[in-house]
Amino acid sequence: MPFTSFLPIPPTSHFPIQNLPYCIFSIPDVSPRVGVRIGDYLLDLAFLEQYALFGPLLQGENVFARPSLNAFMAMGKPAWREARAVITDLLRADNPFLRDNPTLREWALIPVESATLHLPVEIGDYTDFYASRQHATNVGIMFRGKENALMPNWLHLPVGYHGRASSVVLSGQDVRRPQGQTLPAGGSAPVFGPSKRLDFELEMGFLIGPGNALGEPIPVEQAEDHIFGMVLVNDWSARDIQAWEYQPLGPFLAKNFATSISPWVVPMDALEPFRLPGPVQDPEPLPYLRPSSPGAFDIHLEVHLQTAQMSAPDVICRSNFKHLYWDIRQMLAHHTITGCNLRPGDLLASGTISGPTEDSYGSMLELAWRGERPLQLNSGETRSFLQDGDRVTMTGWCQGEDYRIGFGEVTACILPTKMEAQP
Repeated sequence: MPFTSFLPIPPTSHFPIQNLPYCIFSIPDVSPRVGVRIGDYLLDLAFLEQYALFGPLLQGENVFARPSLNAFMAMGKPAWREARAVITDLLRADNPFLRDNPTLREWALIPVESATLHLPVEIGDYTDFYASRQHATNVGIMFRGKENALMPNWLHLPVGYHGRASSVVLSGQDVRRPQGQTLPAGGSAPVFGPSKRLDFELEMGFLIGPGNALGEPIPVEQAEDHIFGMVLVNDWSARDIQAWEYQPLGPFLAKNFATSISPWVVPMDALEPFRLPGPVQDPEPLPYLRPSSPGAFDIHLEVHLQTAQMSAPDVICRSNFKHLYWDIRQMLAHHTITGCNLRPGDLLASGTISGPTEDSYGSMLELAWRGERPLQLNSGETRSFLQDGDRVTMTGWCQGEDYRIGFGEVTACILPTKMEAQP
């Protein structure tokens, strides 16, 4: 029998049986717990846990009746694969256990629209990389010129910075325009006020499962043993605040006000059929950054923008995760080469994912080229940067034969600054 679920799932759904992303959800009178998305339903893993349906690695661990994925993620790849095998088997079209038991199905399968979603992990630390060569080149051209677009270190290591974990929020939570110091064009002293150059950044993030002991780097060949799954990321950016503050230490207030992530954590095993070689790296990286197998994934990405005047959004960017110059194994290996200890639930993000064409640039900074070429929208409006009331929605999927491995979406609307917070 074909590898299908007993639940009806259209081929354009992001959530077929081949995907099975994890989430944290709650329903009235039931506390947050771990679920798996299948079609338009959530499979309640805490409920299944009560029936002792999982294998020996998970028996008695009670990791699914918790308000985050951290405990399950910390168990490592053998436990992840055991859980995935059990869940897949229960949902198969040829397995009668749930299929032919209406009462059990009613308890175990929760309609998505009746559930409240929560942040899937407790994020202790957040690191953002700068792994797209096209994005780094575009930004470099804007600020330093074509001859000095890439800094001397960029082709030798995955550049990154430590972000703010406390302001990572779930898709659907709207984002308030930040305020701070900016330097007006031609000015000699800063002014204070709302950011006038608020931007999105199309990114993807990966979540750490088992960590590493302090002082013990994770080799690049073992990196994927520590990566639980991936989410969509919008790392909002206040470009004018950043331009004034970033020298000599890099992003700070321009990035710490909000980072949005999608609620569905797609496991790495679901992405495996879409693995492919990434860009050729020249010069060859140092040995600790040389994996022996391909590490890119063919994940189609889109950004949709809907202004307050629009009845439907415009697609303003189409990019792909495969464009990243540095892959996630290299990012992780570089992060820990000093002996830095990662922990379950840590979030590492790719940085803006820009492709080779103008319509594949993953930020307003690039799409409108620093405001010099405002983006024309179907409504007749233009945008150089985001305005209050604008809604940004990102989505992504891998396209298989008659099925998709999707990430759902990450969305938020821009709210005005709280002006009472004057210095």
